[in-house]
Amino acid sequence: MSPRRIRAASLMRLLGAWRGDQVGPAYRQLADGLRLLILDGRLPLDVVLPGERELAHALEVSRTTVTGAFTRLREQGFLQSRQGAGARTRLPTGPGHRDSGPLIRPSEPGVLDLTAAALPAGDFVHQAYAKAIEALPAHLPHHGYEPVGLPVLREAIAARYSRRGLPTRPDQVLVTHGAQHAWALMLRLLAGPGDRVVIDHPTYPNAIDAILRSSCRPVPVSLPQDGWDAEGVVAAFQQSAPRLAHLVPDFHNPTGRWMDFAGREAIAAAGVRTRTVVVFDETMLDLSLDEPRASYGFDEPPGAIVRLGSTGKSFWGGLRIGWIRAEPEMIAALGRMRASIDLGTPVLEQLAAAALLQDDEAALAARRAELRERRDLLVALAAERLPDWRVSPPPGGLSVWAELPAPVSNALAATCERDGVRIAAGPRFGVDGAFERFVRLPFTLPAEPMTEAIDRLAAAYGRLRPQAANTSETATRAVV
Repeated sequence: MSPRRIRAASLMRLLGAWRGDQVGPAYRQLADGLRLLILDGRLPLDVVLPGERELAHALEVSRTTVTGAFTRLREQGFLQSRQGAGARTRLPTGPGHRDSGPLIRPSEPGVLDLTAAALPAGDFVHQAYAKAIEALPAHLPHHGYEPVGLPVLREAIAARYSRRGLPTRPDQVLVTHGAQHAWALMLRLLAGPGDRVVIDHPTYPNAIDAILRSSCRPVPVSLPQDGWDAEGVVAAFQQSAPRLAHLVPDFHNPTGRWMDFAGREAIAAAGVRTRTVVVFDETMLDLSLDEPRASYGFDEPPGAIVRLGSTGKSFWGGLRIGWIRAEPEMIAALGRMRASIDLGTPVLEQLAAAALLQDDEAALAARRAELRERRDLLVALAAERLPDWRVSPPPGGLSVWAELPAPVSNALAATCERDGVRIAAGPRFGVDGAFERFVRLPFTLPAEPMTEAIDRLAAAYGRLRPQAANTSETATRAVV
């Protein structure tokens, strides 16, 4: 397998305004920009950079500038070059640490938890369970094992897709114990040890964990400053020969961004060409906060995309219902394979989910309004209490992806525990210890506890701040 390469256009998108307000020679500014991308994990390790001439042309600088930048990065240990093989990204100290422990831990009295991006249940969940109890007697004479799901729920899920612009039949739906279970089933059916799986970078931590525990190899494609690098995803398909791709195009976890239709169409077409099974994780699809956004408005080849959905983020995490939408042949294969793992999803929960999905617009509208207020409050609190953090309001989802001025994410997460607040450090959302300058902050708490949580976070950061400054300064001296 030849090494993965990044194209000049993709690298330009990642670099953004690399000159900015900096002073000093252009080659040094370019080297600093590339080094920061490598340290942040936005430029993955072991990737071959474009040739000096190609990159110089793309950036509209002299080749001497690019040569000087590459030389500087090689001296600092961030590039490794071999004759005829190009310059490959690396870290001077090797890959960093990624905590693979559980993201969500048992609650403790007095501890404010900012690790779980999930809402408590609303009254509509109780009402759905009441309807489920009424419908349950009709199912009790049956044995209760439903490896592909109750017909009533499969019909409700199919109808929901059809209403939203993607015609779907019930035989294209398999019901699971949530989207994470759905992803594990996909890996078990289609991937084996050593297979490559393309992912967004950063992405949902449990998706990475499932890939690693299947003995597969994640192939990260970094998100640029805005949107997606669809060209980079297509290049990863062509260069890495992946078996699967796991992407979160709708109000992405953890960044909250949304993939445009042109990007979706290009990725779907590339998946068909390269025989890569493209999996769209749509668990956040319902949570558009600024304006309605359609998800099925592009020319999609039949069977090009497998979709995962769930009730967890939209309604309640305790309602462990998810699903896979795919072609009937794949659904049948998943149903047969599933018998070696479990024999189906609980009937009562399926009936409750069916009741929710058949009439969910009022509940979702209330959910979105609540989240919009909480998002705006979190962004305002961060601007006031943590002014040197970069926190932008996402168009949807459940969290903001906050950028810190120094690589102290793990240290801050550990420090926060003493102040009675938990946060999810950035490296949890990447591979090779990336994203030490980022943390995910959900906006799912009510106003009072959220304000208290940010106050505690600011206090912890205030104690860490001198150390953070020293860490940043030390890191700078080490690589300059």
